[in-house]
Amino acid sequence: MSGSYQVIARKWRPQSFDDVVGQDHVVRTLKNAIGRNRIAHAYLFVGPRGTGKTSTARIFAKALNCTGGPKADFDPKDPACVAIAEGSHLDVIEIDGASNNGVDQVRDLRETVQYRPAQGAFKVYIIDEVHMLSTAAFNALLKTLEEPPEHVKFVFATTDPQKLLPTIISRCQRFDLKPIPADLIVKRLRMIADSEGVKVEDGALDCIARMADGGMRDSQSIFDQMISFCGANITEADVLDVYGLVSAEKIAALAGSLAKADHAGMVALIDECDAAGRDLSRLLTDLQEYLRHSLLDAIANKGRSKLLGVTMTTEQLTRLLDALREAEGKVKLGLSEKINFEVALLKAIEASRARAIDSLIAELANLAEQSTAAAGGEGASGPDDAGSKKKP
Repeated sequence: MSGSYQVIARKWRPQSFDDVVGQDHVVRTLKNAIGRNRIAHAYLFVGPRGTGKTSTARIFAKALNCTGGPKADFDPKDPACVAIAEGSHLDVIEIDGASNNGVDQVRDLRETVQYRPAQGAFKVYIIDEVHMLSTAAFNALLKTLEEPPEHVKFVFATTDPQKLLPTIISRCQRFDLKPIPADLIVKRLRMIADSEGVKVEDGALDCIARMADGGMRDSQSIFDQMISFCGANITEADVLDVYGLVSAEKIAALAGSLAKADHAGMVALIDECDAAGRDLSRLLTDLQEYLRHSLLDAIANKGRSKLLGVTMTTEQLTRLLDALREAEGKVKLGLSEKINFEVALLKAIEASRARAIDSLIAELANLAEQSTAAAGGEGASGPDDAGSKKKP
């Protein structure tokens, strides 16, 4: 049936605390709060898109309103939990802050909170993109948020906490959801692929995780698109072609060219990537991530790293990365992406070869001190030797 299809991001949305990936600190705190009956009246989930804010809010609502709840180890197939997942539970009200941002909607909410829950133990209000509420709406919400009825819980989700009033934030328990590590995204996608009967190369999953930038939902949407494009067999080359990415081997080769100041090799690699229609802005991001690993290696190994094929100091790698970072805007917004990219890399090579004047002065001063100390030692021993020769 055509109407029964669900995209992977919805089909594999976390349904319990155990399904939440990469947010162990949030899950542990919420579980402990439920187990110890220390449930606050308002929570604020902050984090980048696709990291699980709304999903965690729904799971928390399930834990509060499941049969026999509140309990953290609820059964996702419990009728109350299924109703919450489908959005049909009378006591779990989801509000889109972007489209319900007026003071009138908040006044309606203030009136409805007074009524006791119809099915579960609590009335749970989940307000997504809460930063989109107007200032008047925030002010109308303040009193209710400070002293809500005992049967009411608020869960706010936002990608932009800077836009929230401090008076709102101070009334909530705040949880910061972090970008999900690439290895956890790969692990989750591998599980989904096995369940869906899709064969996918490890390199393809690595590319998808790299593109997702820490967002599980983004990775699942990309994976869904690749299934539509390739069918049940996805290779790394397919992902590279569809999204204009550069392979890990070429990124390593380009980083090596920068470290060795191999201008000709670098230009040849750029020509090859451009001819294949690769996204040079994305390549710049991936190149910086690759060089960052070398910088961390240098920091861990007394200021030197050999990961790029030649010995690079912490100072050289820092200058290299700084030059690439400064070029991001020019590469993305410039008239000629390729020319701007080439110039950026050439400048980065020159920057890595330069010496910071303060470190050079310190090194020269150190050499001068050593030279003076050596000369002083020789001068001090001279008279003693001469005097000893005069003694009979």
